[in-house]
Amino acid sequence: IPVLIVPYYSVIGGWVIKYFVEYLKGNGAKLAEDGYFSNFISNGLSTEICFIVFCMFTLIIIYAGVRNGIERVSKFMMPILVVLSVIIAIYSVTRPGALAGVKYFLVPNPKNFSWMTVVTAMGQMFYSLSIAMGILVTFGSYMKKDTSIEDSTRNVEVFDIAIMAGLMIIPAVFAFSGGDPDTLQAGPSLMFITIPKVFDSMGFGTFAGILFFLLVLFAAVTSSIALTESAVSTVEDELKWSRKKSTVIVGFIMIILGTLSCLGYGPLSFVKIIGMQFLDFFDFLTNSVMMPIAALMTSLFVSKVVGVDRMEEEIRHGESKFRRKKIFVVMIKYLCPIFAIIILVSSVANAFGWISM
Repeated sequence: IPVLIVPYYSVIGGWVIKYFVEYLKGNGAKLAEDGYFSNFISNGLSTEICFIVFCMFTLIIIYAGVRNGIERVSKFMMPILVVLSVIIAIYSVTRPGALAGVKYFLVPNPKNFSWMTVVTAMGQMFYSLSIAMGILVTFGSYMKKDTSIEDSTRNVEVFDIAIMAGLMIIPAVFAFSGGDPDTLQAGPSLMFITIPKVFDSMGFGTFAGILFFLLVLFAAVTSSIALTESAVSTVEDELKWSRKKSTVIVGFIMIILGTLSCLGYGPLSFVKIIGMQFLDFFDFLTNSVMMPIAALMTSLFVSKVVGVDRMEEEIRHGESKFRRKKIFVVMIKYLCPIFAIIILVSSVANAFGWISM
């Protein structure tokens, strides 16, 4: 799954590099112009260069290894990521009219609730918590035996930046639009079209743009590292190749598949798979099909093959007892398989137009 995700993810990372550099050059007004984003992604050469730069940065870190590459970069980037998130969130919620956005984001509105909202939110958890990608398995294998798994899980829950991301974006968009929730389009249009317009309309817009896209770039790089490391470590273990050889092979696959996604909105825009461009198809295949299936298979494997008792034995290496055992049993045996099936069926049905999400 990571081998398919990281190529198109790196394409989007390349877009972030482009916007960050343009803000550094003081071209925020140009980024806010109508049609800029569509013209940029349809330019195959420009997007390919940005994609290659992002890819090479990730691969160099992976090539250096866990301690010399990933650990050093993470220790540098993660604190900065947290600080930038707080700064931008404070800046966003203090804009005139932004509190309406905070209310829209945090206060439940039954009128906007639907079953498909729940399904969409459950699907988002795969990315937000890095579930069913092999990332948690890969980095979990690097943990020391006496490290508390439950404490590490709690850290993942606490430091997941989904809430902070909402506070960074939604209040600012509300302040810009006068409280129109229709401006909160999903996907790239929000980040690469609406957000630049928001920054262009406010004071210190260029500075805000630099901070925001630096934050997004750091987040993209750390996620790309995790995805690529998962793929490289799998190749190392299964094929018994060296880390350097595995990184080169995975990197080659990344470049090939990523180039298809890069050119899918430009020179290869005439090629579509079940009505989707390459990037959208890879996103659908991994997020809507493969990850729910992987989650389902993992749940069944852990509950039926490994067993709860062996899981408890492993967890108690780092602590005196398995405090969340009852919740874990219910989740792994019943809720996780059911939810994975619901996400899979709903997402596929939506993609083929059988239902609307």
